[in-house]
Amino acid sequence: MHAHLPPGITLVQADNLDTWLMDIRVLDDNPIYRNQTYRLKFVFSGSYPIEAPEVTFVKTESHPIPMHPHIYSNGIICLDLLDRQGWSPVHNVESVCMSLQSMLTGNTKNERPEGDESFVRNNRLRPRDVSFYFHDNTV
Repeated sequence: MHAHLPPGITLVQADNLDTWLMDIRVLDDNPIYRNQTYRLKFVFSGSYPIEAPEVTFVKTESHPIPMHPHIYSNGIICLDLLDRQGWSPVHNVESVCMSLQSMLTGNTKNERPEGDESFVRNNRLRPRDVSFYFHDNTV
């Protein structure tokens, strides 16, 4: 997989079939994400690829959570592709990373989702169990 990943996407760790770490970078000159690398954590259930992996951004010392109107400050991503209704077994780690890379590339708003602080403080659900309402395809 290392040799076949698109530019800006790097496999960091895939020691087992349960959890993988990937790094992504935005390749254009978007000032929000310039010179930043973001870490993604993929958690696969036994039902993958029928069921979507649980994908979140992970904050580390050198990897911030990207600012985006569909990414909460705890790393949870509101993306229809990762939702039960939007997932298809034809998707894979590469297509998810490329979708997130594209989502960041097209963003012009340096902000968190509305209600971020409350959501992060009060949410007790795993990312795959959060029911998002998808209404804004402009960011």
